[in-house]
Amino acid sequence: MKPIYVVLAAIGALLLFLFLGYYNMYNKAVGLQEGLDEKFANVQSAYQRRADLIPNLLETVKGAAQNEKDILTQVTQARAGIVGAKTPQDLELMGRKINTAINLAYEAYPQIRSTENFSQFQSQLEGTENRIKTERDRYNESVKEYNTHIRGFFARFFLNSEEFPRKEGFAAAAGSENAPKVKF
Repeated sequence: MKPIYVVLAAIGALLLFLFLGYYNMYNKAVGLQEGLDEKFANVQSAYQRRADLIPNLLETVKGAAQNEKDILTQVTQARAGIVGAKTPQDLELMGRKINTAINLAYEAYPQIRSTENFSQFQSQLEGTENRIKTERDRYNESVKEYNTHIRGFFARFFLNSEEFPRKEGFAAAAGSENAPKVKF
């Protein structure tokens, strides 16, 4: 075999190796970039879930609490009437009013559960915030993997930095390192 063919075959093999290496590097960068976009969309989805869920839960809990407040007010007012009763007939009438108020209240709302509703609301809030944190963490992991790939020794030379720019992960908002004050 002539030396020129050996040299041409070696150059062809080298070019094929470089092409396949670039092809794989490029495809991996595209896959990582798409994965990163997916993770960011998942974070946005978790935000949307919070925006949809929390106001509805809050209104439900407020409505149940208001209903229970109305029940308590009716029963308390009926009981207060007993103190002002002067005759046995007044006392019996007030007793019937109390029973009627209690029966109507329990028919309208059989169990007083506002404390349970508030507890479930807290649980939903915590769960929602945990989902958001999980999605942010997954996004940050994807940012790390993507940035590591595009900043690699060979990738830095072959990948276009405008097409594959370095990404930033989620960072805490200013002041969030301080614990919030909870007031009642």
